Amino acid sequence: MLHTEYEFTLPLGYVGADGTLHREGVMRLCTARDELDAMSDARARGDTAYLSVALLARVITRLGALERVDPDVIEGLFSADFVHLQELFVRLNDVAGASVETECPACGTRFALDLSQAEPSAEAASP
Repeated sequence: MLHTEYEFTLPLGYVGADGTLHREGVMRLCTARDELDAMSDARARGDTAYLSVALLARVITRLGALERVDPDVIEGLFSADFVHLQELFVRLNDVAGASVETECPACGTRFALDLSQAEPSAEAASP
């Protein structure tokens, strides 16, 4: 089964308008539609650095008890939290760094396999 949502904890946390600290959240994998919609945002067209804000606002599905995560929330993050989320976004959506959950055929232990570290097998390398 494809894992599409990932929990995270912000290093510092977002402080809401009422003073509540929100640190726990969920980010989902980015879709082509997310990228297209973020690139069509007028603020992202005028400032390519804003693209990260627009993308994060689309893929973060939960942050603490907030009802909605929008660009204003992302803009209000502390820099350390913003960088943390950008790095998580890249890790989750980087195909070269993709991992899959698999199972050892001998003992049945389930584990994640980082495909970016896997070496091609001799059978896969031969024509």
